Amino acid sequence: MVGTSVGALGTTQSLRPVLRPAEQISPAPQPVAVVASAVRPKLRPEQATGPIVPATQVASNSGFERWIRGFEQRAGAQGIRASTLQAAFRGVRYDPDVIRRDRNQSEFTKTIWEYLDSAVSDTRIRNGKAALRQHRRTLDAIEAHYGVDKEVVVAVWGLESAYGEYRGTNDIIQSLATLAYDGRRGAFFEEQLIAALKILQNGDTSPRNMTGSWAGAMGHTQFIPTSYLAYAVDFTGDGRRDIWADDPTDALASTAAYLRRFGWVKGQPWGVEVQLPRGFDYAQANRKITRSPAQWAQLGVVGMDGRAVPNYGQGSILLPAGGQGAAFMIFKNFAVIERYNTADAYVIGVGHLSDRIKGGPAIQASWPRGDRALTFAERKEMQQRLTQAGFSTQGVDGRIGPKTIAAVRAYQRSQGLAPDGYASLSLLKRLR
Repeated sequence: MVGTSVGALGTTQSLRPVLRPAEQISPAPQPVAVVASAVRPKLRPEQATGPIVPATQVASNSGFERWIRGFEQRAGAQGIRASTLQAAFRGVRYDPDVIRRDRNQSEFTKTIWEYLDSAVSDTRIRNGKAALRQHRRTLDAIEAHYGVDKEVVVAVWGLESAYGEYRGTNDIIQSLATLAYDGRRGAFFEEQLIAALKILQNGDTSPRNMTGSWAGAMGHTQFIPTSYLAYAVDFTGDGRRDIWADDPTDALASTAAYLRRFGWVKGQPWGVEVQLPRGFDYAQANRKITRSPAQWAQLGVVGMDGRAVPNYGQGSILLPAGGQGAAFMIFKNFAVIERYNTADAYVIGVGHLSDRIKGGPAIQASWPRGDRALTFAERKEMQQRLTQAGFSTQGVDGRIGPKTIAAVRAYQRSQGLAPDGYASLSLLKRLR
């Protein structure tokens, strides 16, 4: 989503809607198989701020109503009219299901290859090509206006809402009010609620038509309210920025506007699959280390065709599954997609799906499918065991960040293993 973030499956970050830009496609000329769901890495519970409170501690509706009265005063101080508040909160009740879902988000434990199996499935590719054909005139106009490749816009649409099939049916005002009242991330959700009221006050949609996910992401490409206010556009020219309509035009244009705002370079790939030379120094696989494709070629890093990657600008090497999986040379547009969702898996998913929609090949390298992602407890155990073995991770928090990766590399070198820094299950078993 557009607005916040969450990390890569089986990688080091956590995943949540970024601008939370977020979904129904108008009937296609021919039937199109429906993808099972939207695909977006979830926010791990340990990444959320504040203590996790048992879902059984539900609030009374009377307490919620008192909170609304106090909120109305705060909203009024930010320019929200009484008439807007009255219309928005008519029939709104405390929603315990939203709290249950917020407090019971399972830890994200898919590996990168499991995620991509779904995110870039044959069905999702086929549906993406159909959506591109159906909306080509609109997408061509959006691409010409914003300079963002139409296949990337379609890929975001595909991952965020399965091309509009899963836009969410929750009442946004009710969900955000419930989450703001609940208090665990109250300040964030109250900010989103104020933004949602401003959207209503602007006349872009009506209160009960403002639907989306339980967490407040809206429309075909899942914008959270603050991101909507900042980046949504009226591309149809009807005076409303309608990302909820069956016609996805405004939502797709808003996604392109968002990506352009953060520096999209038209015609530049997000990344390119590459081959690494024998004896590659895995310490060079670092986002902070950038070289031109020609310079990488001098070090033996070349495209899958054995030639130097075309000059798309400065790139760095990404190994989402360590030395046993695919390797990518990533460019500036990788970081632009990352503004939508910070998970490496999500960015690769959007990028690779866009490549496949465009007619490109599947990822050619194999993945270590005998492995699985570590659970939160196992990540903490790995940090503890590395530290006990003399390779300090400088803290035990269950997050595989730069310090843990450095400790993993040091341990791998001590054991005569390829120092790719990948915190795998096999490595944990070796530590045990």
